[in-house]
Amino acid sequence: MVDTARPFLVVYIVWHPNFDLGPKVAKALFEHFRRENYERITGGTGISVVYRFAIADGTKRPLPIDFSSAETSAVIVLADQQFSKDPIWTSYLEEIVAQTAATGLATRLFPVAMDAGVLDALKLDEQALRWFKWKGSLADLTATLIGHLTYQFCRMLRHYLEHLRRPGETREALRGYLKKVDIFLSHSKHDPNDAGERIAKAIRKQLTTRDGLDSFFDVYDIPPGVKFQDVLLSQIEVSAVVAIHTDSFSSREWCRREIIEAKRHHRPLVIANCISDKDERGFPYLGNVPIIRLDDRKLTRVDVVIRALLDEILRDFLWQCRVELMRPKASPGVTFLPRPPELISLAALVPATEGEPTIIVYPDPPLGAEEQRLFHDIASHIQLRSATEWLAGAVR
Repeated sequence: MVDTARPFLVVYIVWHPNFDLGPKVAKALFEHFRRENYERITGGTGISVVYRFAIADGTKRPLPIDFSSAETSAVIVLADQQFSKDPIWTSYLEEIVAQTAATGLATRLFPVAMDAGVLDALKLDEQALRWFKWKGSLADLTATLIGHLTYQFCRMLRHYLEHLRRPGETREALRGYLKKVDIFLSHSKHDPNDAGERIAKAIRKQLTTRDGLDSFFDVYDIPPGVKFQDVLLSQIEVSAVVAIHTDSFSSREWCRREIIEAKRHHRPLVIANCISDKDERGFPYLGNVPIIRLDDRKLTRVDVVIRALLDEILRDFLWQCRVELMRPKASPGVTFLPRPPELISLAALVPATEGEPTIIVYPDPPLGAEEQRLFHDIASHIQLRSATEWLAGAVR
């Protein structure tokens, strides 16, 4: 039985009270996962992030963790030399290891080795993230950590989503947990300076060679001997998509078709804006999703594009989980969308039964009055409701 009052995911961040870097890293994680981007999807305060660095009053033990308070829980341990040498905190970690092992894939422990040598001292079986090997400023390192954690949270929510859809089925759970997410790089091969292909190769290289990403992402290739268009359109239905918007992108029929199919199937989508001069006719369906500026020459922001895509994939899993819990309240004429509706959304509506209204439910906040008027002028029979608005009406 799923408790609809419990959050889908709670993130616990554990560090030794004398570790000076701990509060700074924890704050960066808190601010990222509690931000507005996730609040709109979850209908609350974003992903819950809880600190564990203090000793409980009247004891010599750190505050305990109640894993029953959420459907899934992630424990991030920022392990430095002080942590590994303090018997109170190493004993606390042993308890967390035992607790997570008892809950299966619903709870995951993610050790972060902040200093060299701590993993040998802690003797953990869990694969650790090796912060001490990464390069860059503190902002760069925390951004890298956020990226790693985001795709692990995606895995956790995908596992939870399967539990919602098929409760009681645990066979091959680990194999499903480790399944890769397909990525489709939509790009034009007709730019004068080969910008589209060059940028696609740079993103692909980052996805397939950077530590950890190749275990989560599978960048799609069309194998020889199959029909190009059939396989391509089929793949987009199940992929997260990066659209590399170069000068010639909007003029290419297949680029336009790829974006339309991604929108029709509500796929996670990020636009990499790589215009170097001008787009003669901007394609109208490239909006309503995150747009990241990417210089077509320097390519210094490929990481930013990938992190935006990771955020979109995580938002998509969060929304799917929320929809599964809202669906029992829905009549046949209700369509759930993972982003605010646009006119292309009308192409994917679930037909209402006779006498039932046709309703589109989407993440908060409500659309502005100007967009609602446009929808009303074109399809006056469609009701638009943010999730909060719809739930308020559904429970009356």
